[in-house]
Amino acid sequence: MRKYNFIRPLLLIVMALLVRSIVTNLCIVLGMAPEPAGNIGFIAMIITALVFYTNIVRKRRK
Repeated sequence: MRKYNFIRPLLLIVMALLVRSIVTNLCIVLGMAPEPAGNIGFIAMIITALVFYTNIVRKRRK
């Protein structure tokens, strides 16, 4: 485990949860019911995690 960066996985988790809560709250404020807003927030969380992870992998290869 030489040169393992603990910040990147933590940052990935924090970013995903932050995006989920922001999107869910924004959907609720705009008048959506809580259940569909939670589903949209979850989808946004998955997309954010995938984009962030591919960015990390791309930087590691270089």
